[in-house]
Amino acid sequence: MTNPILADWATPFAIAPFDAISDDDFTSALDQALVAHNAEIDRIAGNPEAPDFANTVEAMEAAGADLDKVLSVFFTVAGADSNPAREALQRDFSPRLAAHFADISGNKPLFQRIAAVWQARDSLDLNDEQQRVLMLTHRGFVRAGAALEGDAEARMKEIKGRLATLGTDFTQNLLADERAWFMDLSEDDLEGLPDFVVEAARSAGVEKEATGPVVTLSRSLIVPFLQFSPRRDLREKAYRAWTARGANGGDTDNRGIAAEILTLREDRARLLGYDSFAAYKLETEMARTPERVRDLLMQVWTPAKAQADADAEKLTAMMQADGVNGPLAAWDWRYYAEKRRKDEHDLDEAELKPYLQLDRMIEAAFTCANRLFGLEFAPLDVPLYHADCRAWEVTRDGAHVAVFIGDYFARGSKRSGAWCSAMRSQAKFPQTQTPVVINVCNFAKGDPALLSYDDARTLFHEFGHALHQMLSDVTYESISGTSVARDFVELPSQLYEHWLEVPEVLEEFATHAETGAPMPRDMLDKVLAAANFDMGFQTVEYVASALVDLAFHEGAAPADPMVRQGEVLAGIGMPAAIGMRHATPHFAHVFAGDGYSSGYYSYMWSEVMDADAFAAFEEAGGAFDPERAHALEAHILSTGGSKEPEELYTAFRGRLPGVEALLKGRGLAA
Repeated sequence: MTNPILADWATPFAIAPFDAISDDDFTSALDQALVAHNAEIDRIAGNPEAPDFANTVEAMEAAGADLDKVLSVFFTVAGADSNPAREALQRDFSPRLAAHFADISGNKPLFQRIAAVWQARDSLDLNDEQQRVLMLTHRGFVRAGAALEGDAEARMKEIKGRLATLGTDFTQNLLADERAWFMDLSEDDLEGLPDFVVEAARSAGVEKEATGPVVTLSRSLIVPFLQFSPRRDLREKAYRAWTARGANGGDTDNRGIAAEILTLREDRARLLGYDSFAAYKLETEMARTPERVRDLLMQVWTPAKAQADADAEKLTAMMQADGVNGPLAAWDWRYYAEKRRKDEHDLDEAELKPYLQLDRMIEAAFTCANRLFGLEFAPLDVPLYHADCRAWEVTRDGAHVAVFIGDYFARGSKRSGAWCSAMRSQAKFPQTQTPVVINVCNFAKGDPALLSYDDARTLFHEFGHALHQMLSDVTYESISGTSVARDFVELPSQLYEHWLEVPEVLEEFATHAETGAPMPRDMLDKVLAAANFDMGFQTVEYVASALVDLAFHEGAAPADPMVRQGEVLAGIGMPAAIGMRHATPHFAHVFAGDGYSSGYYSYMWSEVMDADAFAAFEEAGGAFDPERAHALEAHILSTGGSKEPEELYTAFRGRLPGVEALLKGRGLAA
């Protein structure tokens, strides 16, 4: 019988038939797909005809359809709904896939054909998009080591395989630590916690099969616990467990893995002739060099630290007024910051949260997309990989555009964080295909599910990524949607966050979970006025992580990453009461794969643009100005990686931005 993963999917919009796929299907599907892809590559490399764009580059674009199907299904469930079988499969698949793609990038006859097309590019009458795909293909092979020979070539293949294994191990260790730890709460321990935190703790207790409510290491539960629990001893216990993920000793400790990853990355960069991994990685980004990254981060660090230091003095005074002596600790900051927010802005998260219902915030994100880009969303009843998932058909003017899937709730089988991925990306070659896009979040479950303001911002952020995928309008999948420079990919997502703060959006969609009443105008005003509250803390914890990431990759790999982390933090004067947003042992952005390695700064780089881009709307007809919306889609959301990011942004805005709009937006300008 045909493997259900490889069969033609006779489902609405060819969505993966999750109800027909079992874990037993993945290995055989991967085996068959790898054989098929190898045969396709061999035919391209061995083609007796002279190499040209069609028989070499376009042929590669068309190859690997079966492999794409297997990997899209497998990595969707492996990240969002893992189990022991899937974790074992991932440990097996990762080195196999690394070897497979290393064989392709090391295929000398194939690279010779690509190089020949590249050399003849000026005589091939290629359009702009074809020239871009050719350049990226050639550059990708060179950067992957296609020009290496002998021992260097063998060493590169070995490095790639080992990195794939280590990245998988890092991720699974982190998931294991997050899944294993929880803290039981007695009824007395619930005192002082708002109802929504109590309900989330009870729900987590059911999920963990505990005897009562618990605190887990899910951000959507542990952060509000740290904000509201008056029990300093419990806050300390929870915070220490949260920040110790990946550093608890034993089989799940990630510190040795991080050290080996950094060494292998340095080796990889030096094999290719670069002074450091940062120099190698940043060459193709907007930033280009480590020096430009450091310059941006330090421009933001200095005012952010000054603000955080001033805030720390106020929080320390509040703590001492409560009779707690000694210095402000990291498990104190959120608790006293929440008290301060209530005092200074008369804004109580417990009063705010009932107005931020998950379903209404989803509706808000959809409505903004409709007003800006004419998109409409209709629920789809299709089998998905988990009962918590839901799907919508996306249309415009009656025509199908995409399928959007939302998977919003935290669970033990899901890795932490939030992300957007495409199970299928938009393309017109070798045939037209529309995207299937997934947003995955880790919100606390409830009836109804209520979000913090930060949760709501995360929802808009990930939906901005989804719009980048859904509105893509290019020919080749390799440059579709979010296939752009890492420090440009966060522009659409961070820009979309701004629409959450548009007063008319909150007026319409921030309605009370019990009464249905809209958020009172005075509360709405307080929410917007407090938008930059505690921004010193938020900026410091982020920039510190970005600077540590850069330092790890900028020179020789550190023998002990934890020592190097400590040196970096001491060098910048990291406030004692603020922890890195992602300390090394759980810094999945950097160590679970190469995606954000030496690139965690990219959120800040993109924020320079998103602050400036939203200002373009404000300078025009307002947040829903149709001309600016059209320009945003035409020059950024629809274009994928078809041009250099600088060119795309300049086409939208008329110029490149400076850091001033970012500092102003964060309330850090002098």
